[in-house]
Amino acid sequence: MGDIFTSAAIAWGVVALLFLITELMTGTLYVLCVFVGALAASFVPLFGGGFIAQVAVFAIFSLLALFFIRPVLLKTLKTKQAPKSNADAIIGRIGRVSQTIKAGEYGRVAIDGDDWKAESVESEDIPVGSKVEVLDRKSLILTVKTI
Repeated sequence: MGDIFTSAAIAWGVVALLFLITELMTGTLYVLCVFVGALAASFVPLFGGGFIAQVAVFAIFSLLALFFIRPVLLKTLKTKQAPKSNADAIIGRIGRVSQTIKAGEYGRVAIDGDDWKAESVESEDIPVGSKVEVLDRKSLILTVKTI
């Protein structure tokens, strides 16, 4: 009789491992909830619980994980945003006008040794040497304002 319970525990453990691998491939955190349920169900046979008890524990723990663990993980993961990279990292930076930006036209802005085509949100010209802040980027054209 002990072998049957041990075999059931191992079977649930294998199922849990498969769910964990699936979660690592999908990253949705839904399959992680089912993994928690299968992991909890793997302990039931060790305490003499039958198949109905195993399925009940599997369902209950999967639902508990869905409603309590997943929202916490999602909130935690969303607060850790990836840093901006490449050209998007230029937004918010300060540069100097290297070619006058005339109202309604383009000029140039130097930032960290790179020279960018730029337009202004202001209705006045921005002379060479003025400090500007990058507000937006469309392709390779920056939108700036004086600071």
